[in-house]
Amino acid sequence: MQPAIFFGHGSPGNVMEDNFITRTWEAIGREFGKPKGIICVSAHWYTRGIKVTSGKAPPTIHDFGGFPRAMYEMQYKAPGSPALAEAIRDRLAPLEVELDDERGFDHGSWCVLLKVFPQADVPMVQISMDARLSPREHFEIGRVLGEFRDEGYLLMGSGNIVHNLPEMDWQMRDGSYDWASRFGDYIREAIAADRPNDLIGYEAQGRDASLSVPHPDHYLPILYVMGARRDGEPVRFETPVVEYGSLDMTTVVIGA
Repeated sequence: MQPAIFFGHGSPGNVMEDNFITRTWEAIGREFGKPKGIICVSAHWYTRGIKVTSGKAPPTIHDFGGFPRAMYEMQYKAPGSPALAEAIRDRLAPLEVELDDERGFDHGSWCVLLKVFPQADVPMVQISMDARLSPREHFEIGRVLGEFRDEGYLLMGSGNIVHNLPEMDWQMRDGSYDWASRFGDYIREAIAADRPNDLIGYEAQGRDASLSVPHPDHYLPILYVMGARRDGEPVRFETPVVEYGSLDMTTVVIGA
């Protein structure tokens, strides 16, 4: 069975760096080897309705600004998988799922996977997050997607437990605001103790939650990965650090 992994992807600029976070991603790729394919839920595909990439050769999307020109020239030419996209659509029924044969891979996927699987030879599909759904409904979709782990597919979530760009302090590369630390600790403790209801009901943490998750797009991918967790399945945390005060870089590995 393949693992389910949530990557705290942080800045797209990590794709240009060799640091302890990117080295951790590289180590994860070596540890688990190549899966049959990847199902990716990225913070950067937040839509009305559920969509799945279904093209045979999805393009690389450079959905960021202000970075070196070399980043805009990077390509991650992993093949798509129309068959997997169709299987996801069928498995999620009666939910409506639209197959999108034009949409490519955004930086939430390829900027991480360029480190994990640099040869870009593992077929991948991305599935969007329907903005109309509740946190519990996102979690339940993750439960269904988790079935594909038994068939050799890696379920990948990409976002950040804490992601508040307006509050970032560029002088705090290795620092954290108190509220960011408290919320990150709360989420990690809930995961370690296998308390999914605490993850689904994260907003009950009040101000810490509203500051840490001002918009749900970066948080929701963790619910998909946690939905795919089996009873008693081991979990471990990698890179549980906060950068720039308000960017939690925790990676969570299920099935360690």
